[in-house]
Amino acid sequence: MINDIIIAIDGHSGCGKSTTSKLLAKNLNFKYLDSGAMYRAVTLFFINRGISHCDTKKIENELDNIIIDFKYVKDNQHIFLNNQDVENDIRSDEISNKVSLFSSNSSIRKFLVNKQKAFGVNKNIIVEGRDITTVVFPDAEIKVFMTAEIQVRAKRRFNEMKSKNPEITYSDVIKNLEDRDTQDSNRKDSPLVIADDAFILDTSDLEIKDQVDKIINFIENKFY
Repeated sequence: MINDIIIAIDGHSGCGKSTTSKLLAKNLNFKYLDSGAMYRAVTLFFINRGISHCDTKKIENELDNIIIDFKYVKDNQHIFLNNQDVENDIRSDEISNKVSLFSSNSSIRKFLVNKQKAFGVNKNIIVEGRDITTVVFPDAEIKVFMTAEIQVRAKRRFNEMKSKNPEITYSDVIKNLEDRDTQDSNRKDSPLVIADDAFILDTSDLEIKDQVDKIINFIENKFY
């Protein structure tokens, strides 16, 4: 039985990290933490207050006013910002376009990394997001870096978003992913890199179930 470990899943945006992580957590009966949702929630907080990602002083002054929690709503995990369910709000185009700008702020990253580390104290948790394997949980027993061809990632994200936003185009999505890849890989604080001991999983030609199976096989081969 897989037990008493942290599974850290890192990688590019749009390669299936969230869906795979949720299903993996369900299969292993682990807790699940979406670190990306935390950055989106913080981005929403500052946008709602009209605070720019460039205004470092105002950001630092407001961080103590942010409370983030995860709760289940009809069997689905939702993120709550200051006791308000913002699961749908954080998935908007505006948040998608600005989250990398706010997540590159050192004060925000330090604030959220500390919260993420606290969630993982008791282990038996799957944590997914960018820089999870290198910064947040560099000592995680299992590290996975997920990637996929950008055209595949854009198609998946477009199909996921078009029902909520009929006006969005494939071109919009691929540009957003390209911009986020560039920002995440080149930011000064905690850039996106592949951990030396990470299992690299290219999901370009894999269904979600296959992704989960490959990760479970990797864990079993490592420990058993």
